[in-house]
Amino acid sequence: MRSRTQRAWDRIAVYLPVLLMGLLALGSWWLVRNAPSVPSDAQEAPRGHEPDYFMQNFSVKNFGADGTLLSEVRGDMGRHYPDTDTLEIDRMRLRSVDAAGRLTHASSERAVSNADGSEVQLFGNARVVRDAATGARAPTQPQLSFEGEYLHVWPQLERVRSNLPVTLTRGKDQFTADGLEYDNLAQVLKMQGNVRGTLSAKNADKKSR
Repeated sequence: MRSRTQRAWDRIAVYLPVLLMGLLALGSWWLVRNAPSVPSDAQEAPRGHEPDYFMQNFSVKNFGADGTLLSEVRGDMGRHYPDTDTLEIDRMRLRSVDAAGRLTHASSERAVSNADGSEVQLFGNARVVRDAATGARAPTQPQLSFEGEYLHVWPQLERVRSNLPVTLTRGKDQFTADGLEYDNLAQVLKMQGNVRGTLSAKNADKKSR
């Protein structure tokens, strides 16, 4: 009797490690299956609006497919924000060349530009000046400038917009408005709010005739 019992326990002892491993595996599977899932948006902490690098006394140039310089942005200090891929610039100076070779200059106390400089917002003593155009291929155009505390500029599209008071000067003519939208390619100028203008004597004579 004792020998039969001993043999039975011996057989159980042989299979006991296998049974224990099976129970452990089953328990692990049950724990994994019933554990609370982690939200996908919690896997990576959201990044704040913090700069990832700085530049001092820098210059950023944008070239066309043929290697022609399209625009250049300079600044005393630049901060790049990866979440918006924008560059915030202190004491910004911009120089842009259009398809006809005319120069446009811009400056402000602070600016925010997109990655390639094709869209720039100017804050504080903002000024945009397009040089006068003279030549046989294009009609003569006087110097054109925009001044205000805020200007939104698209250099290559030759557009300027502002929702704050702005002064527009074309040659010797000057206009002021509470807001402005200017599209040089479409030859459209919209001025909003309290609009006032001063025409030079030469242009005033033309209008009176």
